[in-house]
Amino acid sequence: MAMQVGGGKKPYNEINITPFVDVVLVLLIIFILMTTAAVQGIRVDLPTASSAQVLEAQKSRVIAVSNDGTVSIDAIPVSLSELESELRRSIATTPDLAVILRGDRAVQYDRIMQVLDICSKVGVPSLGMASTRPPGGA
Repeated sequence: MAMQVGGGKKPYNEINITPFVDVVLVLLIIFILMTTAAVQGIRVDLPTASSAQVLEAQKSRVIAVSNDGTVSIDAIPVSLSELESELRRSIATTPDLAVILRGDRAVQYDRIMQVLDICSKVGVPSLGMASTRPPGGA
């Protein structure tokens, strides 16, 4: 009884999809990482504070004021009147809404006060101001 090692020379007529699946999964991971990295919001240079507290991201809206005075809510540029109506709508649907104000350190103080005045006028229940921790801080 002899064992045949090479077997017959039959043509290979099946498509191997394993490399294709590997490439598709790698592309899927790349797309997931790129879309989560792209949803950062408006870039602002935050001031530092030593006693910064972290607010929960759920049930919150982020208002950003860039250094040129542009106001945006959740990375969508709005005027002050649009900001007021959007905050009223958000508070109507979520009464315990938290608003996080991110103001660039170079923005004019007047613009921040206008946004704070709107938040006070519409009755925002919880308002936090975003900052960064100083280097070496706890």
